[in-house]
Amino acid sequence: MSHRVLLIGGHGKISQLVTPMLLSRSWAVTSLIRDTAQESTILKLGADQPGKLDVLVRSLEEVKSEDEAKDVIDQVKPDWVIWSAGAGGKGGPSRTFAIDRDAASHFIRASAATPAVKKFIMISYLGSRRNKAPWWSDDEWANTQKTNQGALKNYFEAKVTADEVLTACALKRDDFKAVDLRPGMLTDQPAGKVQMGKTKAGGDSSRASVAEAIVACLENEAAKGWLDILDGEEDIKEVVERCVREGVDCVEGEDLERIKRLV
Repeated sequence: MSHRVLLIGGHGKISQLVTPMLLSRSWAVTSLIRDTAQESTILKLGADQPGKLDVLVRSLEEVKSEDEAKDVIDQVKPDWVIWSAGAGGKGGPSRTFAIDRDAASHFIRASAATPAVKKFIMISYLGSRRNKAPWWSDDEWANTQKTNQGALKNYFEAKVTADEVLTACALKRDDFKAVDLRPGMLTDQPAGKVQMGKTKAGGDSSRASVAEAIVACLENEAAKGWLDILDGEEDIKEVVERCVREGVDCVEGEDLERIKRLV
């Protein structure tokens, strides 16, 4: 079956790895980037691939409402959306909140309000949670909180809000599958085996493996929920199938009643 994917943040490292994978499956990809100077780099990713690649130049900082995000959704007409964008610590707290929280939330809400969009994959990070994961030790949680309230304070607040909005939207619409993919410290190591689900609180995640996990979560129609991912010992496709089969969702421990009220 052919699919149309809106890839938001198409110039990022993970996005540049996943784009050829999507196209190799004959899926159509619209890569949203912020600068026309990046366009040639993106278009090269589609060389000799059976899928169709388009580029859309749009500054996420200028997406100030759900309606503006909906304009992009309506233009592209995707059935799947991948959010792999971020301020990357550039431009100070205001830019972090404008992109990682506000624009992300606008695109999530607009996607959930569009019946044709069936799946939304958010690239978040392992520590993006307000409550202690029940499978973490007290020391792991203390270290996570120290990082989230220290060096990553603004990033944490932005990402955890977007993650919660995605969860809330998925709880309101049965046929809207939301995957919150949550890697550890990103590396440029080759793709390999992983651990997924209720992992330890820290570790490395190969960007190439994260890209493969995105594809596996798209190909598995039932994949959903918060899925923590680190380098490990399981095959990526098989671990996604296991998480689906076992109903793994790392949102466990979070306040779902409060989250539901966000939308």
